[in-house]
Amino acid sequence: MSLTALSHHLVPCPYCTQLNRIETDALVACGRCGSALQRRGAPKLLSVWALLLAAVILYVPANLLPVMTMVSLGRDSSNTLMGGVIHFVQTGAWLLALVVFVASILVPLSKIVVLAGLLLSVQFRWCARLRDKTRLYRLIEFMGKWSMVDVFVIALLVALVQFGEFATIKAGAGSLSFAAVVLLTLWATSIFDTRWLWDVCADKQGGEHV
Repeated sequence: MSLTALSHHLVPCPYCTQLNRIETDALVACGRCGSALQRRGAPKLLSVWALLLAAVILYVPANLLPVMTMVSLGRDSSNTLMGGVIHFVQTGAWLLALVVFVASILVPLSKIVVLAGLLLSVQFRWCARLRDKTRLYRLIEFMGKWSMVDVFVIALLVALVQFGEFATIKAGAGSLSFAAVVLLTLWATSIFDTRWLWDVCADKQGGEHV
């Protein structure tokens, strides 16, 4: 049996960190600060899967629809996220290309893939490398704190390029889908609880699920 606080009916207070013994599903008061506490129930996998699936669906138009329209020397050119990266590479703006690729393509895709892997680990009770999986979650949670950079990267590029004399950039239709992907992944990450990984493995090893 796994020696966890959960298996001993102990719940930490999120405010003062005091461990409290809770035998029922009713709300109880923390013995130190009086905050309301309750044992966590079964993992809310369906909720997280629904949000993640919506993010995956919207990730497609976010990458296929134009997110920016460039006007250079009187000629219009619409670009998807990857098209924008290629354009900046071709024009020698390597730094802008790197910013767009990392913030707008690599980071959202990484969050989706990692969160999907964690959900599968809980659902199928894959108990290997739990510490590494917890660290992965902490990483995408940290990345989520900077997700507004993803949302505003196009707006920042618009402002930067407007200072040029020969080119301007306008936000395109794909920007809305892109913003929705960021918000949905943020929401899904906030619902996911890394303790689910350890709970289901305690069950598998003969522990008690509460």
